Parts: sequence; structure tokens; C-alpha cells
Amino acid sequence: MSGRLPLRFGYGTNGFAHHTLDEALRIIADLGYDGVALTLARHHLDPYAKDAPARTARLAGLLDRLGLSAVVESGDPLLLDPARPHRPGLLCEHGADARVDLVRRAVRITAELGADTVHFTSGHTPEGLTEQAALDRLAAGCRPLLAAAETHGVTLALEPEPEMFVHGIDRFAALRERLDGHPLLRLTLDVGHAHCVEPRPVLDCVHQALPHLAHVQIEDMVRGVHRHLEFGAGEIDFPPLLRALADGGHRGLVSVEIQDGSPDAARVAQRSLAFLYEAARVRETA
Repeated sequence: MSGRLPLRFGYGTNGFAHHTLDEALRIIADLGYDGVALTLARHHLDPYAKDAPARTARLAGLLDRLGLSAVVESGDPLLLDPARPHRPGLLCEHGADARVDLVRRAVRITAELGADTVHFTSGHTPEGLTEQAALDRLAAGCRPLLAAAETHGVTLALEPEPEMFVHGIDRFAALRERLDGHPLLRLTLDVGHAHCVEPRPVLDCVHQALPHLAHVQIEDMVRGVHRHLEFGAGEIDFPPLLRALADGGHRGLVSVEIQDGSPDAARVAQRSLAFLYEAARVRETA
């Protein structure tokens, strides 16, 4: 007998950069994905557009008709500054208020879509800022975001990102302690990032993350090289990782994030789902 682990797979719209958002969502749904990780972007859903509320309402209806659940990624890397990816971030001395405003917009859009999770990053560490000072500054930036999350009933899921201040689970844990374990501050675990930079094996990272996990991003990767690869092109062993997620009770989305797949997005998405279905297959001997 055989079956599939109780996991729900999604695909990131940042891997459909050459499609309209409607086209991307219809392809993702037609392929059989359970959900979508929706990146706020000028060419898809622009949080600064005057008609953003109307577009969001229409999008909520489309997601419902397609049977897709959603998580919201709080912004394309170049959304705030077209010349400097991911800047300004929450730790910047100048411009952090713009990042706070963007994540607040993402929280509102998430609620309007009927979704419950928005994820964000810490941003880079300004030169000369100590770890403790950076934690204090990041906690201060998160407090208004958590207030917005409380208002809208949305979870904030911080994603550790290579080269950023919060690049691993330990820094997330330190921030959460600074914020008194706020129940709406949870974790987005990108398993490729964990394999890339964490000192422990990625399977250990999954077990460490599970108590705080809201969302999972998944792709293959080579240790020490921050490049999102198709499954099988890197070093990660996925079947035990997926089993650990399922056995640990994760029922949020497990979302494929392969931005470089955009030129051949539909086929990359198709191959990715076939790989994940096979990796999540449980075989039992009668």
C-alpha cells in the first residue's frame, strides 16, 4: 500500500515573473497545487496602487474560485528601492518607516484576501551596529507590525535570509524572546536557506523550527551558495525532511520558491510538484 504525507504544496508567484498574476494563478491551480505564495510586486499586486483595495477584492474572489489558499510575501526585493535589493530594511537608521509601512500594507492585504499569514525579513545589519543593538532596533520595528497583525488577525512569519541580520533560527529565537514570545510572531523556514547557512543539518533545523512554524519555502540548494535550484540540482535529501514536517504537525503551505525558473515557469512548476509528490510518497509493505 502507498499514500502521501498530509502536506499542502504551494508555488511562489515570484517564479512567474513573465506572466500576469491571473495567468500565474490559473497555471498553479491547473497543475494541482493547493496554494500560492503571493509576492507583492509592481507587475502583480502593487500595494501602492490607488486601486489596490479593488484589485485585492477581485483577487480574493479568483483565489476562491480556483481553490487556492494563500500566504503573502511582503514585497519584491526591489519594491522600495529599484537600485538596492531589500532596502531599506527594518534595521536601517533612515527608511525603516517605509519598510514598516510596506509590511503593514501586506498585513491588511492578507486579511482582505482571507489569508492568515504574511512573511517578512529583518533586512541587512547597518555597519557598526552590534548584535544586541540590532536586536533592540529590530524588536522596536516589529512592535507596530505586531499591533497591525493583532488588529487584522494575521500571523507575522519572519523568514531568515542569508546575508541578513536574521539569517538563522537562533536569531529568530532571540528576537522572539525580546518580544516576550508574542503569539503572532512565528517563523517562515526556507529549507534551502537553512541548508545554505545554518551550522546544523537541515533536518535538525526543521525539528528546531516546528514549534514556531507558520510557513515553509522549499527548493534545492548547495551549501554556502545562495541560489534557488530545481529539485535534484542541489544537495538536499527531501523525503526525510517532508516526513519530519508532516510528523511534526505542519499543516501550513510548503511553497516552492524558484525565482530563476520564470522563463519556463509552467514546466518548472509542473516538475516541482511531481518531485514533491514522489518525495512525500509513503510506501508500506503489507
